[in-house]
Amino acid sequence: MGFREDAVRAHQDGQNAAREQRPPTDCPHPADSALRLAWVRGYAAGHSTADRTAE
Repeated sequence: MGFREDAVRAHQDGQNAAREQRPPTDCPHPADSALRLAWVRGYAAGHSTADRTAE
């Protein structure tokens, strides 16, 4: 799998983690990985989506 596909998967995994209300410390990627950034961005996007659906 190429980086782009891995980054999309990391972003989706981050969104799912936020929707499941898991803590951001559940990120499986090391701090120096670009995939961590994709996961955190997904987490932020999923967290804002979860907030909107709770209203």
